[in-house]
Amino acid sequence: MKPNFVSKFLALPVLVFAALSVQAQDSVKTLPPITITATQKHVPEKVWNTFHSYFANAQDPKAYEINKDYLIKFMTDENVNHALFTKGGEFVYHISFGHEKNMPEDVRDAVKSVYYNYEITRAIKITDGRRLVWVVNLENAKHLVLARTENGEVEEVQRLKKS
Repeated sequence: MKPNFVSKFLALPVLVFAALSVQAQDSVKTLPPITITATQKHVPEKVWNTFHSYFANAQDPKAYEINKDYLIKFMTDENVNHALFTKGGEFVYHISFGHEKNMPEDVRDAVKSVYYNYEITRAIKITDGRRLVWVVNLENAKHLVLARTENGEVEEVQRLKKS
């Protein structure tokens, strides 16, 4: 008699929980996606002065405040660029989105010596003042490759097989 009572006693909360779960699923509402964007802001003079000292040939700069720092997006020739500065005007990093023709000859040669049967489809230059890294997208008939090069050394980051 006791085991039957215990099983009924345990079954009751399980059934109540299951019923509440089904009822809760019926009341689930899908919310619209949230997009977080940076907004253009007034930039302190220190930031603009430092920016112009680094990028005198910058075209169409637009500044955005991100986590109390300032991201400035701009063009140089045909390349899109992003540079980050602290609110005190200190340079943090610069990213330039380019192509094979924008790569220095020694960097291009180092990449091509490893990936001689690949086409360089994108070349991204990243610098923080101390380090200079190139991230390179490569492609051939069978593969897509993401590689990086720093100090003359080429490292494969990712390889995808084309389908």
